[in-house]
Amino acid sequence: MSAVTWNAPDADHPARRASRASMAAVLAGDKDAWLKLFAPDVLLEDPVGPSFMDPSGEGHRGHEGIGAFWDGFVATVAEFRFHIRDSFANGDSCANVTTITTTMGDGATLTIDCVLIYRVDDAGLVTSMRAHWEPDRALATRKKP
Repeated sequence: MSAVTWNAPDADHPARRASRASMAAVLAGDKDAWLKLFAPDVLLEDPVGPSFMDPSGEGHRGHEGIGAFWDGFVATVAEFRFHIRDSFANGDSCANVTTITTTMGDGATLTIDCVLIYRVDDAGLVTSMRAHWEPDRALATRKKP
């Protein structure tokens, strides 16, 4: 079962609202709703720096780039579970200390401990999302069914 467990401060803040809406769209598998949360010139870094998900480390830019990220990674996950342990919202940003557990179609799971930083513009659209996590640590948690 896909779910969000929020065990963190939840005072209203535009970037925190955007982070929660992003998770809700991911859980619903709704790519269009997810894309609408982002500014046209968004930069998504998940994870920050070079990785198997972004060999150049330059991130995914604009709706076309993040749409391709969705298709290549988000859409390949059968189930997401988000556990937000802490959340810091100030200025135009929110940083969520999060554990994401993914279940693939074959039942294998992966646990990603991360800090997700959302920055929004005056309209509340996400201008950048930076996910700080270490792929090797996450891959070491892989469990087969």
